[in-house]
Amino acid sequence: MKNKILIISGGYSKEREISLQTGNQVAKELKKNGYKIKICEPDYKLISLAKSYKPDIIFNALHGQYGEDGYIQSILENIGIPYTHSGIIASAKAMDKEISKKIFIQNNILTPKFIKHSSDDQYHKLDIKIRKKFGYPVVIKPLNEGSSVNVYICNKDNLRSRLKKLKFYNEILVEEFIPGREIQAAIIGKKKLGAIELKPKRQFYDYKAKYNSKAKTKHIIPVNLRKSKFDELMNISKKAHDLLGCRGVTRSDFKFYKDKFYLLEINTQPGMTKLSLVPEISAYRGINFINLIKLILKDAETNK
Repeated sequence: MKNKILIISGGYSKEREISLQTGNQVAKELKKNGYKIKICEPDYKLISLAKSYKPDIIFNALHGQYGEDGYIQSILENIGIPYTHSGIIASAKAMDKEISKKIFIQNNILTPKFIKHSSDDQYHKLDIKIRKKFGYPVVIKPLNEGSSVNVYICNKDNLRSRLKKLKFYNEILVEEFIPGREIQAAIIGKKKLGAIELKPKRQFYDYKAKYNSKAKTKHIIPVNLRKSKFDELMNISKKAHDLLGCRGVTRSDFKFYKDKFYLLEINTQPGMTKLSLVPEISAYRGINFINLIKLILKDAETNK
């Protein structure tokens, strides 16, 4: 059995704390089951540590920028040790919301209409574009953040003030707001794992709704969909996973409105904390946490 694992967690993104939780949760479960574990940061010591420790597999528990955008994957490719989750190109495509949405559109996957907005563009020009293309309210978000970091739902009155909160990003996505049910679906390798519906008490399933237990988001599983619609949901998720060339686990975020699924984005490194959705979906399917981790490790080994 390949049981020597190096877990990379922490990092430099705004999701650092969640990554540390993911890394610790995975490490705790693997240790209980007889695996040899080391945890490290993705710093200058990573390459030398990997070469001296000689793990069988590297478990990438990073989230957000530098962790799931192709950056750390390029380093791991050079190290030459199998690692979990998607590779360089798939990670980069999925993390860039403009690129991934264009791929979805080209392949007949419904996704909210969008405008790319540069920080140098004048506000009144953006307002005209919004009115012409889809109207208010809108969703504004960075092109390459995860976990709904710095995502806002805006109307005409507060768009300008919310844009100022994202002024440190060179470019952002301004997206048509789709109301309706929030449903997320998970894929692992070639397996359609399942789905879960979320009813947040907040305005939407934002960062606090995801990771603050006090936010009291309601998790609904099984999702109340007729079989044909559930199959459609899972087929779209698998199609997006394959189109981007993903491997390991992905979680696709949807809005379900007027009997149609709108794919918002695909996450190539979903969280593995106590409040995370993929372990919950997995458990409902009869796959406990350690067996989910083993599936992820096996996928990494198979795709080395």
